[in-house]
Amino acid sequence: MQILVVDAANVVGTNPDGWWNDRQGAAARLHHQLVVADLPHDEIVLVLEGQAKGGVRKGRDGHVLVVHAPRDGDSAITREARTRVEAGHQVTVITADRLLRSAVEAAGAQAMSPSWLLSYL
Repeated sequence: MQILVVDAANVVGTNPDGWWNDRQGAAARLHHQLVVADLPHDEIVLVLEGQAKGGVRKGRDGHVLVVHAPRDGDSAITREARTRVEAGHQVTVITADRLLRSAVEAAGAQAMSPSWLLSYL
């Protein structure tokens, strides 16, 4: 299986469209885009943190699984990537955060920039 793990805060933060005034709405818009996107992945894991968690309920919506980070998003993203790599899946993490990229690559996942994902949305 090919799994895409999305750092929602990082993806939303790439576009200065006023998302900081409505973090819940920005999360909901990204979720909707992922649900209808034609991506080459079997499953998409959307990780939400902080106020953004109020925009989308956790759980599965078709091929998109929404995860609410219990603390910080980076730890949840690393955990999601590691778990799936250990299960034998090919995992790609979408983030521009250098430390997070290093952590998920050390866990065996590939990291891609938010611009790569946004080109599909």
